[in-house]
Amino acid sequence: MADSDLVVGLAEATQHDSPEIEKKLSDSIADDSFDKEVDSIHEGLVFPTDEELLTLRRVSDAIPWAAYLIAFVELAERFSYYGSSVVFTNYIQQPLPPGSRTGAGGLNGQSGALGAGQRMSTGLTTFYQFWAYICPIAGAYIADTYWGRYKTICYSVAIAMLGHVIMIISSLPGIIGGHASLGVFILSMIITSTGTGGFKSNVSPLVAEQYRITKYYIATTKSGERVIVDPAMTTSRIYMYFYLFINIGALVGQIGMTYAEKFVGYWLAYTLPTIVFCISPLVLWLGRNRYTRSPPEGSVLPASLRIWRYAQRGRWSWNPNKTIKNLTASDFWENAKPSNQVGEKPKWMTFDDQWVDEVRRGFKACGVFVWFPLYWLCYNQLNNNLISQAATMTTNGLPNDVLSNLDPLALIIFIPICDLVIYPALARRGIKFTALKKIAWGFGTATASMIWAAIVQYYLYKTNPCGKYAGTCEDANGNPLVSPLNVWIQTGSYVLIALSEIFASITGLEYAFTKAPRNMRSLVMAMFLFTSAVAAAIGEAFVSLSLDPLLVWNYAVSAILAGVGGILFWLVVRKLDKEEDKLNNLADGHFGNQ
Repeated sequence: MADSDLVVGLAEATQHDSPEIEKKLSDSIADDSFDKEVDSIHEGLVFPTDEELLTLRRVSDAIPWAAYLIAFVELAERFSYYGSSVVFTNYIQQPLPPGSRTGAGGLNGQSGALGAGQRMSTGLTTFYQFWAYICPIAGAYIADTYWGRYKTICYSVAIAMLGHVIMIISSLPGIIGGHASLGVFILSMIITSTGTGGFKSNVSPLVAEQYRITKYYIATTKSGERVIVDPAMTTSRIYMYFYLFINIGALVGQIGMTYAEKFVGYWLAYTLPTIVFCISPLVLWLGRNRYTRSPPEGSVLPASLRIWRYAQRGRWSWNPNKTIKNLTASDFWENAKPSNQVGEKPKWMTFDDQWVDEVRRGFKACGVFVWFPLYWLCYNQLNNNLISQAATMTTNGLPNDVLSNLDPLALIIFIPICDLVIYPALARRGIKFTALKKIAWGFGTATASMIWAAIVQYYLYKTNPCGKYAGTCEDANGNPLVSPLNVWIQTGSYVLIALSEIFASITGLEYAFTKAPRNMRSLVMAMFLFTSAVAAAIGEAFVSLSLDPLLVWNYAVSAILAGVGGILFWLVVRKLDKEEDKLNNLADGHFGNQ
């Protein structure tokens, strides 16, 4: 049907929360390239033609207010998570200061509690991260299968709250610094990270689900320009600001708790995050009737794995090259579609062809995530080794762990710049900065961050009074001797890793949500988060490098792995990148008895 035949009245965008974009109304379907099935959410929208998809500028829609509420819940949770964990390195590594009953080091002293050394510190903080990012798999399965995301989040918050209370007990005067303190602290780490895992795998998809439009549509801006409103760009924008809220919480929590640790003690550094965490259940309860919730739909994981196994039939060969070719063929998933079955289809095929396409897309996403552990190896240096590096430099009274706040600060600055300036400028010039391209750039900037850290460590060894044993350098009275290099030269590492998070980490959240089957979003998100646990496990193998005189190699190895991994990543996914529009606009599948 020609554009002249369209009914083109302009309507107020009331149900889609978009005050700046007016939507055209039409009863026609303009193109068959994408699914144009009209439901109550998409009723009245004009869908773009093939030509319009290639020529019109794409924009994002407005973010629903319910998404901001959930983001605020995440802000409070991240305040508690990062606010407490930022002091873990000193708490574990450094000894209790002489005469201190709280662990506070004062203006010129070094805060500490357990005195277990840098290897123990790196090992425990890495384990904490590993456990926090392996538990999302269990939380996701429970949410998708039994409870739904909202209920699972509520229970996870309760578990994490218990862990924070136990953490406070481990730091109380009279307990802190002893063997009991170490045992209670490790218990608190396990419980807190268990709750965090269940929370993380479900809050990320829940925030994006508040925006319900899934198809491209034509809109007219106030200036009269016809544009395409892109749901994928809107999801990307939601996660950009979701990540902004995360880092506001992280920044305030980390700065506040490093000073609480230094001048008051660890009991306050663990109590304040617990108090702020109490905001999470309050906001969850107040907004309970405003959130869009997806109900659990039973266990779809066994069915998706069965589809994958069924698609492999007849594709294995004694010739490895032939097998690889068969398993990666473009028609691999066609074997498992109900419409392609000869005779009566198997009884377990209680889904349609479109759901098979969704499963294929989810498996493709998980294939992308396989590369992420190499990225997280670089990012994880922020939580331990870079903090330890700062302790061997001239800080002029600045807490050595406060520099890590440059990462969330840089994110708070750069996220709006990317959303309001850089990404729109690229779109106006016709440059499609797709999700996979962003991730590849994320690997590159993470590599640059580790190169910076390695160079700083090299010169730190050259200028420290004890040479390559800077971490244990002391004078005759036991006072630490540090390099004359100012701690602020670490800034480059933190700024570069922040940029990499915008490109890789935020985009990873977006990719997990947009590519997952609707009834497996928590699970696919958990698989993305699980890559951080894999990186933590790999990091345990590199703990032996987290000690003088090997720290230059520690950063150099991370840089090499991320750099090579980023190049290989792009070589593998560049064909998949060309399918981006197609994957984002698949028809919704149906699972269950048809």
